[in-house]
Amino acid sequence: MSTGNKRLVACPQCQALTPYSTENKYRPFCSERCKLIDLGQWASEGYRIPEAIKPGDMDDEFAKTQ
Repeated sequence: MSTGNKRLVACPQCQALTPYSTENKYRPFCSERCKLIDLGQWASEGYRIPEAIKPGDMDDEFAKTQ
């Protein structure tokens, strides 16, 4: 039961509106280019989850250098 309306979402990389459907093989991205740019960000550790430094973390790093 399709109404003919396609759901449009913003591409996470370039913000262009793109259909979010099985017909778009790059979803949620608009193109292969945007998909590969995002993959490159993950591979180069461009995306990180910040974590607070714990008191013992600095001691561990210091011990590795000696």
